[in-house]
Amino acid sequence: MKPLLLALTVALGLTACQSVRTTNSGAVGVDRKQSMFIGISEQQANQLAAQQYAEDLSKARSKGQLNADQRNLERLRAIAARLIPQTAVFRADAPSWKWEVNLQSSDQLNAYCAPGGKIMFYSGLITKLKLTDDEIAAVMGHEMAHALREHGREAMSRAYAQSTVLSIAAATGKVGNDALQLAELAGNYAWQLPNSRQNETEADRIGLELAARAGYDPNAAISVWHKMDRASESGEPPQWMSTHPSHGSRVRDLEDKMPLVMPLYQEARGRK
Repeated sequence: MKPLLLALTVALGLTACQSVRTTNSGAVGVDRKQSMFIGISEQQANQLAAQQYAEDLSKARSKGQLNADQRNLERLRAIAARLIPQTAVFRADAPSWKWEVNLQSSDQLNAYCAPGGKIMFYSGLITKLKLTDDEIAAVMGHEMAHALREHGREAMSRAYAQSTVLSIAAATGKVGNDALQLAELAGNYAWQLPNSRQNETEADRIGLELAARAGYDPNAAISVWHKMDRASESGEPPQWMSTHPSHGSRVRDLEDKMPLVMPLYQEARGRK
């Protein structure tokens, strides 16, 4: 067996991944099984995320940038309070997570929800794009979906697999040559690139349903992407869009799923 093939074969065995189902499929039908490295548990991923989140909060606080805009902070927390109970549709345990919602003063057009429910919005995303509550719910639901699907843990598993491939390829003595380059390409194209787009699509669909169930107009998911696209065309590409599918394909997918979630929205509005 050639050294590179041997390295790849052994590495794939050592990664010791298992196929798991992190969420229920919901009305939007997200039912892909995910490959997780058994050495990285959900608890470990959440602990790592909580540590990083605490560091982010500390840095923002030291610069006077943490929760300085009380009006928008209150908006974010009120929206989260409506979205969080809806997470039970996808994961029974999720409503009891230690959710946090904070706002950092920054021109960045960005937001994230780390594993375990640690949400951070950057003020520029809200103020520069003039987001409505429905649009904020669309963004927040998308980010919450990443946590529900454990996309962070999934990315850690892919990174571990790739690093293992590279390490074993180096151990063959073929370093500085085609072995490392091919192993790196294998890691990129077999794990990282296709799944990153797939993960974003999953987050779009689940976020759409979370917002609808919470009584936020799911059509706002489309309007917010039009705003994102215009910001990108003006020479200010939002970081939030950097790894996402193209604008056109994303909007088409959201439109395709809209009939599945509009009845949920109408039902939620009828309960008010």
